[in-house]
Amino acid sequence: MPDQLPYADMSAVFSRFRDSEPEPKGELDHVNAYTLLVAVALSAQATDKGVNRATADLFPIADTPQKMLALGEEGLIAHIKTIGLYRNKARNVIRMAEILVNDYGGEVPSSRAALESLPGVGRKTANVVLNMWWGMPAQAVDTHIFRLGNRSGIAVGRDVVAVERAIEDNVPAEFQRHAHHWMILHGRYICKARKPVCANCIISDLCRFEEKTL
Repeated sequence: MPDQLPYADMSAVFSRFRDSEPEPKGELDHVNAYTLLVAVALSAQATDKGVNRATADLFPIADTPQKMLALGEEGLIAHIKTIGLYRNKARNVIRMAEILVNDYGGEVPSSRAALESLPGVGRKTANVVLNMWWGMPAQAVDTHIFRLGNRSGIAVGRDVVAVERAIEDNVPAEFQRHAHHWMILHGRYICKARKPVCANCIISDLCRFEEKTL
């Protein structure tokens, strides 16, 4: 595991990310806070593209917790059965909708603790919603960020919580809001698990990964 990059290198890394993509966007389709929450919950152990295909017909008819309850669990399953673990996810989405209607007036809460109390919502999902919808500098660490952070020295940690803390502690404040999006996209398309595309990497000279590909 490499050492954590020093502040000057961290600033250079994220300056390059920002120059390359000033306003990075998540790749899950959504129309409001609720559909974003559902999409992120559905994306566990699934691809964003697969979720987007499933929700293309779902969200036009179920874009609020009330409409999702009216659709029902079996109706939801009909839309998401191409997604892994669809039965368990459908059960969680319906239970989540019930709680949102009964306890939050049908609105998605803007508190991490409240979000994490919902069925099927963990820390990563909560952080994605807080970041993407409310613009909070929350860091959602997925497999791409965990890999990139540890390979490169951007955010070194033995588990996702440690990597999240490393991002919060070491990424300069001006880059905090978009940090996890830049890292996800770089990990997904450049710093891949099996064959990283180091030749196309804009931070290769700063990265601490010893097994760079030519």
